[in-house]
Amino acid sequence: MTSKPKAPLTPLPWSEVLAYWVLSFGSHLYSFYRLHRFSKGKVSGVFKRHDVGTCFCQDQSDFEWSFWTGWAKKTLLWTLIGHDAVISNLFLTFHQQFRVPALTIYGLLAASSGLGIKGVSVVLVHLGLSFSVAKLKKPTLSWACNLMLLSTFYIQPLQEIQRSWYKTEEEYYLLLFSIAVCGLRFISFSLEQCWCPLDHGGVVQLSWLFSYTFYHPFFYNGPIIMDKYSLRYLVLRSGRIILWWCLAEFMIHVMYMHSIQSTETYLEILPPWALGGLALALVQFFYVKYLVLFGLPSMLASLDNVNTPKLPRCVSIIHSFSGMWRHFDEGLYRWLIRYIYVPLGGSRHGHLYKMLSTGLAFGFVCFWHGGHDYLQYWALMNWTGLLVENGLKSLLASSFIHSIIVSNLSAAMERRCIALLSAFSTAMVILSNLVFLGGIHVGKIFWKRVFIQGWSTMAPPMLAFLYCFAQIGLEWTSHPP
Repeated sequence: MTSKPKAPLTPLPWSEVLAYWVLSFGSHLYSFYRLHRFSKGKVSGVFKRHDVGTCFCQDQSDFEWSFWTGWAKKTLLWTLIGHDAVISNLFLTFHQQFRVPALTIYGLLAASSGLGIKGVSVVLVHLGLSFSVAKLKKPTLSWACNLMLLSTFYIQPLQEIQRSWYKTEEEYYLLLFSIAVCGLRFISFSLEQCWCPLDHGGVVQLSWLFSYTFYHPFFYNGPIIMDKYSLRYLVLRSGRIILWWCLAEFMIHVMYMHSIQSTETYLEILPPWALGGLALALVQFFYVKYLVLFGLPSMLASLDNVNTPKLPRCVSIIHSFSGMWRHFDEGLYRWLIRYIYVPLGGSRHGHLYKMLSTGLAFGFVCFWHGGHDYLQYWALMNWTGLLVENGLKSLLASSFIHSIIVSNLSAAMERRCIALLSAFSTAMVILSNLVFLGGIHVGKIFWKRVFIQGWSTMAPPMLAFLYCFAQIGLEWTSHPP
């Protein structure tokens, strides 16, 4: 899962690169258009079957987007504005020494407003237990304690008790999201205390953990974080977030990809171009959604001089499993590297330790997301994909194979071969993401229609377009803006 410096790729003729851009952009637009045409023809059935909102014909089948936008309109957006516009700037101007305690108290009050006293009490109990075990400076005990706390998600009687605290299921889910994200913070704090204990007293350390936990922009959803900005930065970043939000709303108003995805009949009868458009629309919406969900908290944190991970990279230019993990959720990637992959040995002790460390990292991600059967398949697909990619890299880098490549292929042709291999990898990345977003049945239908039934008709043109995507991704990686 680690990254190594790469030699710059050989540039291709500008006309060839332009052709890749045109084919990539054109295939996106045309496949989206075909999906829109299909959804328009089937919209009455989608309304009846999946309760698509009749107001403006909005597809409400994506739970995560509907959940967070609903909470944003209800309370979260206003409490986030209060965090930055009132508390942060007020104490920065008049009482800077009290700014961190003020933000912590504000975050605790905002969390109490959203989760209720009982919900916040659960977070505080987890915090207290994790902190107490961390003081023992035993990494194994800290892991055991925090995994036990996370496993409370799976205790049915406890779930029923916590559900009884709230009037709606959405309020209970807000508690689950909060505990899950805070759990990662407790693990990182505990392990840092075991490895590099601070010289400060217990009260100071506990105060720091409170500030880390209840920092309001990151409390519910992240991203995971390990000079004061100008008004121009604020205006531009806010404009981009609004643009992403509008783009996400536009997609669910015109393509209905989530309702179509959840109906097997539609998946079976979708025309080839519309089927490709559905796959692209699902992964692109997931990308745009997290630009909004991570973008707003990251912007507010930047105004507080908090370093944040880079926002997700566009999935259409990610052409490998390693690239997906490294560049989509950079905060989670760094967390996994620091607290699981490296402590377990990583690549320092040979290929076996590397495989084991990577597998356990994926196992934890699967467990943290809920451990459902489709998540197990998704994690296994990603682990296998990474192993295959790393194996091919090692094989191609061997002196014997490398000498054959250098003697028989030009540098430009070598890049084209890399893009061709990346096209197959990209196809599997998209398939694994479809399993993650839609479940095992969605992945099976795509596999059957594209690679079994359509091996001679659908798979070749699909791989050709994915080859163009990979070339754009290679170009982007070699010459980032």
